[in-house]
Amino acid sequence: MQFASTENPALATYTPAVRQQLFQFVLQLADTSLILGHRLSEWCGHGPILEQDLAMANIALDLLGETRSLYQYAAELEGQGRTEDDLAYLRSATEYRNPLLVEQPNGDFADTVVRQFLFDNFHYHFLKQLLTNADERLAAIAEKSLKEATYHLKWSSEWIIRLGDGTAESRRRVEKSITELWRFSGELTTPTALEKSLQAMGLIPEYEDIQASMTAHAERVLTEATLAIPQQIFMLTGGKDGRHTEHLGYILTELQYMQRTFPGLTW
Repeated sequence: MQFASTENPALATYTPAVRQQLFQFVLQLADTSLILGHRLSEWCGHGPILEQDLAMANIALDLLGETRSLYQYAAELEGQGRTEDDLAYLRSATEYRNPLLVEQPNGDFADTVVRQFLFDNFHYHFLKQLLTNADERLAAIAEKSLKEATYHLKWSSEWIIRLGDGTAESRRRVEKSITELWRFSGELTTPTALEKSLQAMGLIPEYEDIQASMTAHAERVLTEATLAIPQQIFMLTGGKDGRHTEHLGYILTELQYMQRTFPGLTW
């Protein structure tokens, strides 16, 4: 069964079941960029120096721009009349599908840099694979976002090197951050049942090639930073299935306050 007509003719090629699966996956991508963008925005006015305060604010804005495109597409896929604002601001924590990594607290600057590096390393290589995706809308969003993701990865990689190969204090802090946050990185390329189904249909990239590219880049950066590469880390998962840490609830309380207090606001 196919949809007879939609606002986007490309959507008519999907059965209702496939369309629902793709809706859930696009929502996962949107949630991920939204939560990380919000986390980075918390640095605004608190950065270690003005230049990096502005850099993190700009990265946050880039992610929020990507978020809007994804929520708009998700709303079209769902076809239930919900808008990007409804999807971003009127869902509970258990409905969010972002990986655990992006909801982790900012901590100190080293914590933020390591969290950003782990995400950027995935995001950049994922978007590269998405460029040739069968879903033209996702491919178009990837093309638009890749230039920004390239800068994000360059920024976080250079800071890993600067902190690791810097002072004794910066090295101590970045090593502590790696120890704390690396265990959240595995979820990025551990496919859920939903992702496996979409991968089998060729609608989203396989993660093996992405993981190989990520590992190669991480090894280059950490070696240049004179930092040890983590080995045999037990990886925590669950965020992409709606099982989150306590941190997400606090984020959503702040993020959704205005929309829930004054319903009907728009981006």
